[in-house]
Amino acid sequence: MKKRKALLMIGLAIATTIIFINSCNTKKESTAMENSGATNSKIAELTEAHNQLYAGLNKMFTGDIEPLNNVWSHSDSITYMGPFGGMLTGWKEVGDDFAKVAAMKLGGKISANNVHVYAGADMGYTSCVEEGENIGPDGKVIKVSHRATNIFHLEEGKWKLVHHHTDISSQLETGFDKTIK
Repeated sequence: MKKRKALLMIGLAIATTIIFINSCNTKKESTAMENSGATNSKIAELTEAHNQLYAGLNKMFTGDIEPLNNVWSHSDSITYMGPFGGMLTGWKEVGDDFAKVAAMKLGGKISANNVHVYAGADMGYTSCVEEGENIGPDGKVIKVSHRATNIFHLEEGKWKLVHHHTDISSQLETGFDKTIK
């Protein structure tokens, strides 16, 4: 009887585990529209704003800051929490910081992978993994890979970035000899 009960418990545990694993591995296809009730055009517009952000970051690495400036809201309430840590608040701080980086013309390229887009009525976000390479001050290539979240809101009918947050990048921190405070 004890043996039978033990075998039944083991069988139940195995069945539960298999059901759990299958439910984790079964990806339900969902879109931002299913999640928020947003229209297809809002999702497409937010996706385009996200793409412009990463195109702007790549242009910034060559010294051209204007495409990136066009993506950001220029409000005093925006925030930036980048790969070196810390937090910048307001367009003046954020814009000045990106202008300094652009002036260095560091080179490199970043792409957004595993992108998720969520569009609401007037706010939305994208989350992704930023992967690519930057060129350190010593001229050596630094491979980067970190998670990022970008929050946008509609400003005069256009999606504008109001917050960008990435993991702290140990690769960049080491490459640029910076310490997190």
